[in-house]
Amino acid sequence: MNLEKVIFGFFIILACTLNFGFFIGDIDRPELHHPTELAAAVVVNLIALILKFGDRTHLGATHLATSLVASVQLVAAALVWTVHVYIEGQAMDGNTISTVVSLSGGALLANLISVVLLIGETLKQQR
Repeated sequence: MNLEKVIFGFFIILACTLNFGFFIGDIDRPELHHPTELAAAVVVNLIALILKFGDRTHLGATHLATSLVASVQLVAAALVWTVHVYIEGQAMDGNTISTVVSLSGGALLANLISVVLLIGETLKQQR
């Protein structure tokens, strides 16, 4: 068993599941989307992004691209949340949380593509 591949797979799948956990729930209900879960998704996605930098294959480039997309969208979602609540000093409302959740949905799609690539790569290795 290759420990590097285990760690790589762990962070890819954890990034996807944390993002899914934040995304799930009514899009306009702020109480269903916790800021700590969004922060965890951002941090784990950034770690997954860093882990993807060493691979110089075409598949590695695609992994990196999906991770960049997910990270950019999650950071944008966190910025929208931060600006609305901490800079403007307003309570989270349905319109703003809808934007945050929509951005995390785009990141979730990128994470799912990354997981599919990981599974495909794993199946290819066993043949």
